[in-house]
Amino acid sequence: MVIRVFIASSSGFVAIKKKQQDVVRFLEANKIEFEEVDITMSEEQRQWMYKNIPPEKKPAQGNPLPPQIFNGDRYCGTNPQLVLPEIGLQMK
Repeated sequence: MVIRVFIASSSGFVAIKKKQQDVVRFLEANKIEFEEVDITMSEEQRQWMYKNIPPEKKPAQGNPLPPQIFNGDRYCGTNPQLVLPEIGLQMK
């Protein structure tokens, strides 16, 4: 399965940009292959992301914000450290 990180390349929020950078750096530092999916460039991908986040993980108001991490179609959350067990790795 492929790890997919849903990002927003044109986000105006510094906190979102920093979180996205942190996720990408963590995955790169741990040599985890992943694909970035830019939801600002594809309405279809944005809707897929919204639809596939479990209801209990969605915010009470509004839409989930990037970054969001999936292992294939399986939702992993926003914390890249939670991806490691999904792909059979442990934190060192």
